[in-house]
Amino acid sequence: MRKVKALLLGLIVLAVALLPTVSFKSPTVAADPNNDDWLHVEGNKIVDMYGNQVWLTGCNWFGFNTGTNVFDGVWSCNMREALKGMADRGINFLRIPISTELLYQWSQGIYPKANVNDFVNPELKGKNSLELFDFAVQCCKEFGIKIMVDIHSPATDAMGHMYPLWYDGQFTTEIWISTLEWLTERYKNDDTILALDLKNEPHGTPGSELMAKWDGSTDLNNWKHAAETCAKRILAINPNILIVVEGVEVYPKPGYDYTAVDEWGKESKYFYNWWGGNLRGVRDYPIDLGKHQKQLVYSPHDYGPLVHKQPWFYEGFNKETLYNDCWRDNWAYIHEENIAPLIVGEWGGFMDRGDNEKWMKALRDYMIENKISHTFWCYNANSGDTGGLVYYDFITWDEEKYALLKPALWQTEDGKFIGLDHQIPLGSNGITVTEYYGGYIPEPSPTATVPDVPTPSHSFEIEKGDVNGDGNVNSTDVVWLRRFLLKLVEDFPVPSGKQAADMNDDGNINSTDMIALKRKVLKIPI
Repeated sequence: MRKVKALLLGLIVLAVALLPTVSFKSPTVAADPNNDDWLHVEGNKIVDMYGNQVWLTGCNWFGFNTGTNVFDGVWSCNMREALKGMADRGINFLRIPISTELLYQWSQGIYPKANVNDFVNPELKGKNSLELFDFAVQCCKEFGIKIMVDIHSPATDAMGHMYPLWYDGQFTTEIWISTLEWLTERYKNDDTILALDLKNEPHGTPGSELMAKWDGSTDLNNWKHAAETCAKRILAINPNILIVVEGVEVYPKPGYDYTAVDEWGKESKYFYNWWGGNLRGVRDYPIDLGKHQKQLVYSPHDYGPLVHKQPWFYEGFNKETLYNDCWRDNWAYIHEENIAPLIVGEWGGFMDRGDNEKWMKALRDYMIENKISHTFWCYNANSGDTGGLVYYDFITWDEEKYALLKPALWQTEDGKFIGLDHQIPLGSNGITVTEYYGGYIPEPSPTATVPDVPTPSHSFEIEKGDVNGDGNVNSTDVVWLRRFLLKLVEDFPVPSGKQAADMNDDGNINSTDMIALKRKVLKIPI
């Protein structure tokens, strides 16, 4: 049997090798809504549906959370050109902060006015805030950028991130979850939005009524329990989306729990870190998503001494001391012990020729060495304690700061930026993840999972190549056919699969059909 499989695989590889050389540098338009870019987790790596490791490297652009109800800066820049500029410079992943309030309003058919300069953005004239969000999603799709939506605060407020919890007096835990369900349902068939960051920077200190904790309870303010509950309801709608869970601010030291009270003049009974940056609780109380555990990513935030002079920023600190004093026990162990992947959701700051730059370079180098995903804070010029990647026209880049970030963007040795889309290249100087892994759709690893296949709700004419019956002919069908030919599966997901797989209608399913299917997916005339 092994010889037969090896021979068949050889024939397929040989036949595909004889195809004409294909350039994937197609026009930057959505080739089709095939949804073959969903990601999942293998150990401490984020991988595509074929098991290939990907590296999410991007930035934040806030505004949908502030009352602008669109990206800040669209009052002076062209949104589409700004997003294109990100893609051209290698931003493959965009974290978009938003408020529960705005999502709730959208879900109720309410569309607050957005601050848009119609003269600079004539194509946006007359669009409401939800339509502006959809326009941003479409632009990202066009340029090969993927998105993580971040629930930055319950209320829409430029200072909303100061509020420590995911619920307040107006927006309850149930509203928070239900709005995320609404968002998930709306975009479940669009793999431009790959991830949801459930809540930005849960925090609060012991003794406060508004403290996010992490333990085994079902208390209202237990972030671990709330995140699990929310994630499971989201994944029931879209089992392929990444769930991103941040940490808290404080965690009890061994021998104590959250009832411990610090005494004046004595060592604290708690470990402290940046808001959202304390993931020590994962060791004792890991997030449990059951059958969807492979969609979980943990996300710390980390900042430099210009944001706050933390105790680990003493004279002479360096990457090694930062790792020993802060990163290792708060979050790096999760990666090192292969518990789950990490994405550093916020890091960044001013260029000061001093300790802040030293911290940024140290963290950047650590993330590069360990291929840890990240989104830089931020694109915006108007971030008071960090500055941004652009100046106040929101289009001219700070080249010095970009030069610091650039080595941490996913790119080839010859400087081509690598996107997360299998068909659409990243910007004008980028390639697809398909090209990076050899210019063809690669064989999935033994542990790779194929995304859930929707059951058609209506009858339709069978299209040749649509072996999984989802109404599209794409790389997912190639995976199914390859697995069928190698006898890794006995049948296709739908009864029509074999008829669709017989591309030339000769009554057999073999390597000839594989060649024809690949040519169809790659838009080569059959």
